[in-house]
Amino acid sequence: MIWKGLGIVTNNESPIVVVLSESMEPAFQRGDLLFLTNPPNTPFAIGDITVYRLPGVDIPIVHRVLETHALKSNPLKQKILTKGDNNNDDDLGLYNGREWLDREHLIGKVTAFMPYVGYVTIAMVGLIWQLGIPQHYV
Repeated sequence: MIWKGLGIVTNNESPIVVVLSESMEPAFQRGDLLFLTNPPNTPFAIGDITVYRLPGVDIPIVHRVLETHALKSNPLKQKILTKGDNNNDDDLGLYNGREWLDREHLIGKVTAFMPYVGYVTIAMVGLIWQLGIPQHYV
């Protein structure tokens, strides 16, 4: 119930995510807990830290907006290019043949974080894998 309410308030299916890699260092470390919003009438801007998910890919990616292009008639209809702060290259190679992310790929924009709190989640998922518990039981 609380999760659904939080999702409605933030306009977001996943209002909280955990950083799983080092690609956003030094801004965020592995294990940081991120809080997201997805304001429906606000375009994403260069420098925003976003979380996106592509069709067929289970794990969301936390990266910074590097470039945006929008229709003059509708600034919310954006094409977006992202990059991890700690990566040498942009994310084009992650887009599965796409040239840009579309707005619907973005889960949200990072608005706050709690350092290292997400390590609990990382440890639990690791334990589940080690025990061989099928994901559909979790």
